[in-house]
Amino acid sequence: MPLSTLRYLLGLAGVFLRFRLHHLIPTQHIPSPMTRGLLTVLRLVLPAPKDMPAQLAAALASRGPVYIKLGQLLSTRPDIFGHAICQGLAQLQDRVPPFAERDAMEIIQQSLGEQALPAFEHIESRPIASASIAQVHGAQLVTGEAVVIKVVRPHIGSQIRREMGALIELAEWLAGRLPILQQLHLQQIMRDQLVVMLAELSMFLEARNQIQLRRNFADSPLLFVPRLYPRFTRENLLVMERIDAPSIGELDRLREAGVDFKVLAHKGVETFFTQVFDDNFFHADMHPGNVFVDITNPNDPRWIALDCAIIGSLSESDQSYIAQNLIAFFARDYRQIVNLHLRSGWIPADTDADAFEQVIRSVCDPIFAKPLSEISFAAFMTELLEAAREFGMQVQPQLVLLQKTLLYVEGLGRQLYPQLDLWETAEPFMRRWAVRNLGAVAVIGKLLNQGPKLWSELHRLPSLLDDTQTIDLRKQLAHQEKDLQELGDRLQHMQRRSRRRRWWLAIATVAAVAVWFSN
Repeated sequence: MPLSTLRYLLGLAGVFLRFRLHHLIPTQHIPSPMTRGLLTVLRLVLPAPKDMPAQLAAALASRGPVYIKLGQLLSTRPDIFGHAICQGLAQLQDRVPPFAERDAMEIIQQSLGEQALPAFEHIESRPIASASIAQVHGAQLVTGEAVVIKVVRPHIGSQIRREMGALIELAEWLAGRLPILQQLHLQQIMRDQLVVMLAELSMFLEARNQIQLRRNFADSPLLFVPRLYPRFTRENLLVMERIDAPSIGELDRLREAGVDFKVLAHKGVETFFTQVFDDNFFHADMHPGNVFVDITNPNDPRWIALDCAIIGSLSESDQSYIAQNLIAFFARDYRQIVNLHLRSGWIPADTDADAFEQVIRSVCDPIFAKPLSEISFAAFMTELLEAAREFGMQVQPQLVLLQKTLLYVEGLGRQLYPQLDLWETAEPFMRRWAVRNLGAVAVIGKLLNQGPKLWSELHRLPSLLDDTQTIDLRKQLAHQEKDLQELGDRLQHMQRRSRRRRWWLAIATVAAVAVWFSN
């Protein structure tokens, strides 16, 4: 293990003990008796704090933006971590300790400059919200509009690079020792996370995302995106309209307003699928600190999205494969799911299709058509990982943002309306998508758009239309590749044996010469 990684681990261990987080470790899951004994001693020497959820939040906050982001994700999963822990972590969503007001005002004044600053009637020095990457100050323009100014924390870029660099090294070290981490592409996931977090530092990028998302949902009953003021946007600062609405985490306030949680939950699912499959432009940071509710009409509430720094999109092939997998899942066509995985290369071409179909059936059937309150997604994900180990299923790094967004959507849905039936809500949407994108009209449109290219490939059409031939060919190639690998391994083994023989011969010769000279 690199020395820098070892120092990083020691630092994490120090934080772990300082905040008494060892009390969160379930002893029954530790296989080593020595480790269990050490944990018991630590619990006696360092007793549990009175407020463990607050301690956990403070520990994550002390480690900076990387761990604050982790806490934000965990706070949406009370079904896994419990309501007490998630309520403690909720403070990481928008109540991270702010940086100095004097520094914030200096950054705002310097960034706006002498030309833009006179456009503001006043700017509040005390922040109204503070998060891991930036904090928000209220202001008013001379024209009367109430706005907020989002300011990036100073020196945050170097901190992110340092923390993520250490985590990438740690992931590489662990992946070399744990095959399951190689299969999960842990190193690539960490590198992608670094790219995502660095992208959050650019307010120009966030401004473009917000303008596009607002355009996608213009006059929509599903989602509202606040207006942005592009002329005030800087690399480290942006200005947008101020909203007066409760966050999704303020359940008491939503109840007092008489909000229809069932309508809101269904709209959340429809908003997600619209972003992913219609617009291919989805908000990928939907933790409660970024999600508010328009309660102007409580019987027909509308979502409000803030902080558009992290936006996801899929390639056409990934989008199509995911959509077709969902449609096959709704139809319980597990053989089609197997074929889609084989065609996309998400599982090895020589996979036993029948066995894999049975695994998918055993995992999916128990949760089909059940409300969220009756589904254990933790157990569901565990079973999928077992399938991954058994069949070599590859976790696709490009889908990590989508998976994270699904976690947020599920967490919010469970919090609002546990009886929500995701399948019932999503199936009609996906069937409409299939008609638009997989039906006859869609095929004709693609033929017209790609006519010249298709004409040049027409001679390959019969074989391409036969999924069985394609999959069989992939299997043959996979078997050939496996045979070549085994042949290569045998050749390497023979070469090693030959080198060992030469070494032993050399050693024996030297020994014989030494004996001869000694006599």
